[in-house]
Amino acid sequence: MSSTPPPHMESPFNALPAVVVALALALFGVEAVLQLGERGLVGGPEAVGWRTMWAQRLAVTPDVFDLFLSYRLPLSDVLLRLFGYSFVHASFTHMLFVVIFVLALGKMVGEIFASWAVLAVFFGSAVMGGVIFGTLIDGRAILFGGYPGAYGLIGAFTFLLWVQLAATGGPQARAFYLIGFLMGIQLIFGLLFGGGLDWVADIAGFATGFLLSFVVSPGGWSRVMAKLRQR
Repeated sequence: MSSTPPPHMESPFNALPAVVVALALALFGVEAVLQLGERGLVGGPEAVGWRTMWAQRLAVTPDVFDLFLSYRLPLSDVLLRLFGYSFVHASFTHMLFVVIFVLALGKMVGEIFASWAVLAVFFGSAVMGGVIFGTLIDGRAILFGGYPGAYGLIGAFTFLLWVQLAATGGPQARAFYLIGFLMGIQLIFGLLFGGGLDWVADIAGFATGFLLSFVVSPGGWSRVMAKLRQR
């Protein structure tokens, strides 16, 4: 009597590029520490205020760029904010949606792009999103959280679809359906529940991710032009 061998159980993380898993774990890990601190499980009484403290320390605001341009804030402080604000979120739910975007879009982008290129897209988009937000927005607006970097990955994914449609002769506008849908949802939520100006950084992150892909994707600009010439 033969027995059927048990099916091979493969971890879902095996299907994800290592750089994407590492990035998601970093985002999740920071939030986990903040959650534990708020519950008094680590860090002592002062840990309850860690989220507020790090949001103030790392958030991008128009004031940051005003101080920098007036030589009252060092470049190192600005760079720390531009590279660090992605890791502090308003809540667990805020972080969770960012991680979902990173895992889903990062998987598709990471299967084509090199690991360094995935990081270049995420952090490049976060930096540019912060710069655009800090220089164009006035008032007491504040930016933190990983959405601009995640939208950069959406931009890279859109680039891949755009190139594929160009190669197959399909309508290239279809590549932009996803960002159009997401921005539409964001607009509806903003109208119904109110919202800030974070969408400015999100759009800047998307555009940066799309444009960076011309440089960091395999083959870069020459590959894209070759695909377009095949039409």
